[in-house]
Amino acid sequence: MPEVVFVAGEASGDLHASGVAAELARLRPDLQMTGFGGPLMEKAGVKLFDKYETGVMGFAEIIAHIPRHYFLLQSLRERFAKNKVALLVVVDYPGFNMKAAAAAAERGIPVLYYVTPQVWAWGANRLPKLAKIITKAAVILPFEENLLRGHGIDATFVGHPLLDRAQNLPSKSQARATLGLSDSEPVLALFPGSRQQEIDRHIDDFVASAKATQKFIPGLQTIVSVAPAITLDPERCPYRLVHSASFTVLRAADAALCKSGTTTLEAAISDTPLVVAYRTSEISYLLARLMVTIPHIGLVNVVAGREVAREFVQDDLSPAKVSVELERLLDPIDTERARVLEGLAEVRGKLGTPGAALRVAQMAAEMVR
Repeated sequence: MPEVVFVAGEASGDLHASGVAAELARLRPDLQMTGFGGPLMEKAGVKLFDKYETGVMGFAEIIAHIPRHYFLLQSLRERFAKNKVALLVVVDYPGFNMKAAAAAAERGIPVLYYVTPQVWAWGANRLPKLAKIITKAAVILPFEENLLRGHGIDATFVGHPLLDRAQNLPSKSQARATLGLSDSEPVLALFPGSRQQEIDRHIDDFVASAKATQKFIPGLQTIVSVAPAITLDPERCPYRLVHSASFTVLRAADAALCKSGTTTLEAAISDTPLVVAYRTSEISYLLARLMVTIPHIGLVNVVAGREVAREFVQDDLSPAKVSVELERLLDPIDTERARVLEGLAEVRGKLGTPGAALRVAQMAAEMVR
């Protein structure tokens, strides 16, 4: 029985890989699926030979995971040497997955890379290596296909996987009823991050921004969207936490304060005007300043090619500044709110159509043949 190996190093990769695995199991029940990932992949039928630990962010923080990555890579090499693997599917997590792809390529095993490295932001020197070690790329941002093809990589834009999760979104009233919020008062949503270390860096500024906004908008309802199992000291965060319901939170909100990243695209899909904020360690920020080559860090702005949502990064992340922008977004007749909503509609149109997981599974099925 041909074996397809999936490798996903964190929760978002586990989510994307599980969707592909579920579709692939339906298309090709003759395949054995194994991998390194998490509970969603396992539920989709992937037999895990190892499970990821909580992902880390930042250049400095990744160093601590090097020994674990070394032993995992050795394990993969041993598996590839048995000549039973027909395809390697790697999802995101470039620091490790490029090494895994190279190890597979050395054995002549085809490689499908889903959610490719963000070479458009930094690390463009990776493009020649990617061209050598991957067979096909399934990309999720519209401009990535031409960029990768221009460097000899067989890339296909499959649409953004968020669209699969965003079908049949609730109305604002339905979302508020689900969350127990009043329909008569405005709602502000805070998205400080998915990992504990991100939240620890953002939560004080996010809470202070919300409190500053409340001074000018009495009755403002503030909620905080967090990942499963995340808890926060009520002294630091007096607002209610909502777990694992980001789209419902965004649909309920009149405006959102979001950490840069995928959440900004969720806001675009939900038609929720937002402010983008980000803070990291000083050493990670200094290294990023040297390496990042694009003017914006919020994905919603990257896709738009301009600043749709205002960005407040590192020392510029000031609650006083953020609250001024949030007040404008919470005002239903403010021209700034109208401008942001117009930009979000443009971004939604660029993200493709639902069905990314199926398209990637079809690519994988063809590659096994």
